[in-house]
Amino acid sequence: MAIARAVKEALASASMIRRMFEEGNELKKKYGKENVFDFSLGNPDLAPPEAFHRVLYRLAEEDKAGKAKGKHGYMSNAGYPEVREAISKKASIDHNSLVPPSHIIMTCGAAGGLNVVFKSILNPGDEVIVSKPYFMEYRSYVNNHSGKLIETSSLPDFSLDLKAIENALSPKTAAVIINSPNNPTGKVYPKKDIALLSELLKNHGKKTGRFPYLIADEPYREIVYKGITVPPVLSAYEESIVVTSYSKSLSLSGERIGFIAAGPEISDAEDLLDSLVYANRVLGFVNAPALMQRIVAELNGETVAIDVYERRRDAFKEVLDNAGIVYAEPEGAFYMFVKVPAKKDGNPAADDKAFSDCLKKHLVLGVPGSSFAAPGWIRFAYCADENSIRSSLGAFTKAVEEWKSL
Repeated sequence: MAIARAVKEALASASMIRRMFEEGNELKKKYGKENVFDFSLGNPDLAPPEAFHRVLYRLAEEDKAGKAKGKHGYMSNAGYPEVREAISKKASIDHNSLVPPSHIIMTCGAAGGLNVVFKSILNPGDEVIVSKPYFMEYRSYVNNHSGKLIETSSLPDFSLDLKAIENALSPKTAAVIINSPNNPTGKVYPKKDIALLSELLKNHGKKTGRFPYLIADEPYREIVYKGITVPPVLSAYEESIVVTSYSKSLSLSGERIGFIAAGPEISDAEDLLDSLVYANRVLGFVNAPALMQRIVAELNGETVAIDVYERRRDAFKEVLDNAGIVYAEPEGAFYMFVKVPAKKDGNPAADDKAFSDCLKKHLVLGVPGSSFAAPGWIRFAYCADENSIRSSLGAFTKAVEEWKSL
């Protein structure tokens, strides 16, 4: 029997990020792990904070002593009530808004949460607007639920192009999705841009009778650098939904734990929340992992060592500066978005896939910007050892010399 046509087509353009990750594993086997500079996958390498281990050990001991009866079974599809109450406090602080526990849905990571949201809000043909560059799995998530992703440009510094978003709005617009700090650029959208976007969506709703949801994908919210803050969304626009996870902030990407927070003033709240709970169940997630729910509920305010990522960012900047490579300086997350160097004759040489192949010959792995709808750029993830980052200078320099001579 043949597989579904849609899946077959999707496999033909499968995630370049994962493909580079697998290629990196093969290169490490061939040349030795220490000789390969793998900056392909945004897989956090820092240990979770010590508080995570303390809570994990305590809960395990309580379980062993028979004090956690029923805590590994089913619970409400939205999550444990006491967990939702704890998480509502975090969401309220982050978004300067009183988010009730009933507006929190515990999910299997942010990816699970986004699928739950799109399942709940999209009708066939509905549109979701996103600014380029963006995490390309968004397209699959929207397609999963019969929606259509509409791409818009961003400004040269990767800020939101509000005029482009306004021009893309239509009666079919169900949502606008933003990701701040952004993957792949590390851009943090400032408070004034969130306010202007909110006003734009309100005006559109008044004209058409349909107020699009503003969906904020925020797995990197806590990973920001000195002087940078991520502005609140739930208090900026009534029809807003935040989706996030603990994959990056606590280095728990493999544990698949996150949550959805719906704005306290969101319209038709009861219907929406019922839909989110229903979607969480029928998409096969059923509920977020029970043990992880109980752990993260006690870790409000805890994060991995952000200063380590900042040092790595600065080390990567030194490497790129010395290799003569232009980049967008990240304000958050852990990605360097690098412009493909011009050729010797001065041509812009926007072929990011060819430059990625050139880098690979020198055992440097990054993801072509085309994978994020941004040809002419390369993304490097610096959730890697600082020594490896600094040691990559020679490889970068040789790759650029070869590239410019082609």
